[in-house]
Amino acid sequence: MEEEKVILVNEQDEQIGLMPKMEAHEKAILHRAFSVFIFNDNNELMLQQRALDKYHSPGLWTNTCCSHQRDGESNIEAGKRRLQEEMGFVTDLEESISFIYKAPFDNGLTEHEYDHVLLGKFNAEPTINEEEVADWKWMSLEDVKVDIALSPENYTAWFKVIFEKFYEHINIGAK
Repeated sequence: MEEEKVILVNEQDEQIGLMPKMEAHEKAILHRAFSVFIFNDNNELMLQQRALDKYHSPGLWTNTCCSHQRDGESNIEAGKRRLQEEMGFVTDLEESISFIYKAPFDNGLTEHEYDHVLLGKFNAEPTINEEEVADWKWMSLEDVKVDIALSPENYTAWFKVIFEKFYEHINIGAK
């Protein structure tokens, strides 16, 4: 099976090529990604704990789901596809903010992503894909913020960046 490719982009999010996902992470090449934040009617965020055998950030808590767009796929299409694959449901999504971050990992890989934040609403329990997700829970944004401050090692790098720099954008999604 051919390795999944990521969309290489410049700092204006213009596509400049494709590259196998692992190669992009080994070489720390800037590529397009997305992070989905799903809220319920109680303004709580659905968090997922990454599966324990993920190649980076295993067992860490993060936003509802995240991944990489495929060539020709819109941010919303990609978000809905991955939400179904990881969490077992689909809901309407809207684009929020986007940003660039770079995070090296202990295993020699680096995430260097132009990340698009997508927001949505859902009020039921997900049907998680256990190959992707170890666990899930609802938490208020304020409780997440406090827990990140107390135990930052329990959360993914990109999730901490979003909470630190773009809290007001995701807090709008909770309304």
